[in-house]
Amino acid sequence: MTPTATYRLQLQPDFPFSAAAAAVPYLASLGISHLHLSPVLEAVPGSVHGYDVVDHSRVREELGGEAGLRELSRTAREHGLGLVLDIVPNHMAAAPRHNHALWGVLREGPGSPYARWFDIDWEAGGGKVLLPVLAGRIGDELSGMRVDGDVLHYGEQRFPVRASTAELPLPELLDAQWYRLAWWRLARTELNYRRFFTVSDLIGLRVEDPEVFDATHTKILELVHDSVVEGLRVDHPDGVADPAGYLRRLDQATGGACWIVVEKILTGDERLPAGWPVAGTTGYDALRHVDGLFTDPDGAKQLAERYREFAQPSADRGGRWAATARRAAYKVVTHELAAETAALGRLARRICAGDPALRDHAPWALRAAVRELLVRVPVYRPYLLDGEAALTEAAARRAKETFAVTDEATAVDVVRDLALGRLGEGPDHTAFRARFAQTASALRAKSVEDTAFYRYTPLLSANEVGGDPGSPALAPDDFHGYCTRLARDWPATGTVLTTHDTKRSADVRARIAVLSECPERWAEFLPRITEAAAGLEGGRAPDPHLAWVTWQTAVGFGVPRADRLEPALLKAVREAGLRTSWTEADAAYERAVAAFVDAGPAGPPLYYVAEFARELDPYVRANVLGATLLHLTMPGVPDVYQGSERQFLALVDPDNRRPARLGEPLPDRLDELRGRRWLSDEKLALTATALRLRRARPDLFGSSGTYAPLRAHGPAAGHCVAFGRSGRVLTAVTRLSLRLEQSGGWRETALTLPEGGWSDLLDPGRTFTGGSAVRLSDLFADRPVALLIHGDASEAAAGTG
Repeated sequence: MTPTATYRLQLQPDFPFSAAAAAVPYLASLGISHLHLSPVLEAVPGSVHGYDVVDHSRVREELGGEAGLRELSRTAREHGLGLVLDIVPNHMAAAPRHNHALWGVLREGPGSPYARWFDIDWEAGGGKVLLPVLAGRIGDELSGMRVDGDVLHYGEQRFPVRASTAELPLPELLDAQWYRLAWWRLARTELNYRRFFTVSDLIGLRVEDPEVFDATHTKILELVHDSVVEGLRVDHPDGVADPAGYLRRLDQATGGACWIVVEKILTGDERLPAGWPVAGTTGYDALRHVDGLFTDPDGAKQLAERYREFAQPSADRGGRWAATARRAAYKVVTHELAAETAALGRLARRICAGDPALRDHAPWALRAAVRELLVRVPVYRPYLLDGEAALTEAAARRAKETFAVTDEATAVDVVRDLALGRLGEGPDHTAFRARFAQTASALRAKSVEDTAFYRYTPLLSANEVGGDPGSPALAPDDFHGYCTRLARDWPATGTVLTTHDTKRSADVRARIAVLSECPERWAEFLPRITEAAAGLEGGRAPDPHLAWVTWQTAVGFGVPRADRLEPALLKAVREAGLRTSWTEADAAYERAVAAFVDAGPAGPPLYYVAEFARELDPYVRANVLGATLLHLTMPGVPDVYQGSERQFLALVDPDNRRPARLGEPLPDRLDELRGRRWLSDEKLALTATALRLRRARPDLFGSSGTYAPLRAHGPAAGHCVAFGRSGRVLTAVTRLSLRLEQSGGWRETALTLPEGGWSDLLDPGRTFTGGSAVRLSDLFADRPVALLIHGDASEAAAGTG
């Protein structure tokens, strides 16, 4: 069953299945069709996210176990709801104490039946698995180790002892194991197992192996076949060796009757591979298109200029977006992903050594070619379907320009052709192709999302997964083109505005985006607030880049709170890696950051921040309501993140993953809620109205529904985005409302409605006559958005409240 709308719940020990079950009546009254649950399989004890799976055969006991999940499913069905599960095929927790499969590999080595589960380069590790778990060099950590029977203890960690070695002296015992305990810093250069991005605590899975697929999916498939689960969200498919093959196997195993979406990040004009047997993506592409509508292109450029003047960033510190992203890619590929790049170099060298036509390519040239091509892959993963687009001749030509000797630059052609599958089909060729693609996706995520987004910060609302901070604005025609393609090709794809991974919730981004409409106000406010804070102890920012980011974040949050602002900003400076980092922390700098947050945006100057934020409230309201309505009525299946049906102000995780606090069931009639003018209530009323409409009339929004752009005419036509769904529903929203006000308002701008009578679902009793122009000043008289239905609202959309 294809959902009409899903609602994401972040399960954790403080919000288990029983808490989700208690929320079902409220969620059913909201109008969703499915609960979207974060991972439910057994994870590292205490995990607040569940992506660190340790046992695929069991439902997590800390959440209530399988009995609790099945009871939640029964409760949901009683209220007309289904379940969608988040599954994690790419990796497990590298925690031997809890991961019995990894324990077996470490105890028995490459002969273990579990050895095929993981991508381990035994040769590179000298026959051992490197485990970078020690706090210091091993010579300094021996005193903290002890052997008890067949278990090696190190602090809270446990490791198996190889048979017949338990009686050896500790140094000899360590040398006799199938693993090598090492200082955590060695992961960067010596790690010999595939991991998730740069997280050594998560070890990659080989789900391309049929036996591994079966072992890791049996429980999930059982839940699907028992109708406990009706949909699956596939986490990070770019990480598996063969995404298309994996998805085909998953589709076949579920019987083709399961709604499946993939967390595939599409870059620019990149399209989802048409042959994948999925409903679509999880929706970051939709987020980018919606957010872009509420960003003023001219104002964004002015903010970028102001940013360069104020922060004075160098080329690798946020001066220009393209240069920042490229330098960040070089940093990650040569440091954080050095082990992965070296592994590709070894594979390329081995392939060339076995081919007479290729054996004269120098190892260093092959390694350099791998590096130079990786940093130029313009998407997350160069799928073979469209490999030519992902590894263009232009990219290869630019990579060759980095070589001093032309003859040695031909190594780029070799690496490119290996990555695209043009140079043979041996095991090493297949492995290179997969590992290059897997490394490319990790590089893109770490260099763009987790580095460049924190270095280039003119407009923080644009720095979201899948976005383009260098060109953040989107024209209405581009939005319509995107929606037309979705309705035609991927009508059941997922769409989102806020997720457990967004750096800022949609409502925070909506407020920040208004700054693109008033860069001159921001330019006046920033030095004023900087001066006000500088007079306080600790109130002077450690550097101007941090000051810009902090004050913009504070404005986005509205009324800053130190307990939530400080962790997000510390994460930001560590991810940027300019003055401190996760691995090379500058304690003095980080103390200065904390002091600045306490004295500045969370200190007395917060009143100035709150005042400035209040001035933006009318335009924030237009952005919030407009983005919400577009999300809920555009093609695709909207996913509502927990709590975001009301005003939801959240920063990067873990702030956005706090346990949900949900209310009582909503009344059948929403009249009282619609009459309130608090933004939170307005947003809730709008969300419930749209979701109930989708549930009552799935024919208007599903695979058989249509999408038709409607264009206003008049002097302010560009400030209206409108479209029809299946000829029966009409959405209209206001964009760039501050610019609209500055230009004189709607004036004579009008929208011609399709023939017939139209009723306003957000304001029952208001009707419009189609076939003639309706002035937008009338359509948007009470609110900046309108949701109209053809005919009488009470008859045509029964159940919407």
